[in-house]
Amino acid sequence: MSEATPLVGIIMGSESDMPAMEPCMKQLEEFGIPYEVKVASAHRKPAEVHAWASSAVERGLRVIVAAAGKAAHLGGVVAACTPLPVITVPMKTSDLGGLDSLLSMVQMPSGVPVACVAINGAKNAAILAVQILGTGRDDCREKITDFKAKMAE
Repeated sequence: MSEATPLVGIIMGSESDMPAMEPCMKQLEEFGIPYEVKVASAHRKPAEVHAWASSAVERGLRVIVAAAGKAAHLGGVVAACTPLPVITVPMKTSDLGGLDSLLSMVQMPSGVPVACVAINGAKNAAILAVQILGTGRDDCREKITDFKAKMAE
């Protein structure tokens, strides 16, 4: 990735989520959007998650993508600690195929919203992150416009 300040933060609860999140990273790279990656569980490393999320604005992040499985509280915990938009990616699980993760993510309490993409929808999370960036950055909006034009060909 370039030396530019990351605009998107990607956090996942476990190293085992990394393969499922590679499409997110790849899509951000294709758009030329700098990002950072953090692995920390909301349940096993809550202080580390809090410190990372609460300092996100100061580090220059503008959007966060949070991926987790099973109880999938990571996105909500991150959203509680930052004013930035949080996009959640429910991970497919062996127990319930990811439905457990999905339902955990879409049931956030009032005042702690997160956006949620499909189970293992990492690529869409990246696209949505760039669309959010595009609300205040013409270069990001142009990247999305070009991307959608190519999809329509």
